[in-house]
Amino acid sequence: MGTWGAGNFDSDTAADHLGDLVGRLVAEVTEAMAGDPVELEPDEYGGVTVPCNLELLLVLDRQGWVGVTLPPAELIRSWQKTFLAVWESTIDGLEPDAAYKDERRKVLNETFEHLAEASAVAAGAVVE
Repeated sequence: MGTWGAGNFDSDTAADHLGDLVGRLVAEVTEAMAGDPVELEPDEYGGVTVPCNLELLLVLDRQGWVGVTLPPAELIRSWQKTFLAVWESTIDGLEPDAAYKDERRKVLNETFEHLAEASAVAAGAVVE
């Protein structure tokens, strides 16, 4: 069936488009994670855009639209370890306020965790 409703994302073409968009977001994160860790530092492009892309993936997933396929939870958690290791080893060099540092760490961890949980649920796993 090509169209199943009146919504903007209620057709095969829209689902294909959304799948392509999700694929680009995942590819950008994958590339950043496989690249030079310097690019993941908090004041570098990847250090800012990786969490943004993960949040966008989560927002798209929560819509329940056909075409959104999240990466496996295990992969997301491996990204989390890599990303946060770089963040922890470099954040102090930027001399952040202690409260900001604590809050930012919390936000980063929650971003990865929420996406990993969503991925596990989509895959049919039991999330505790």
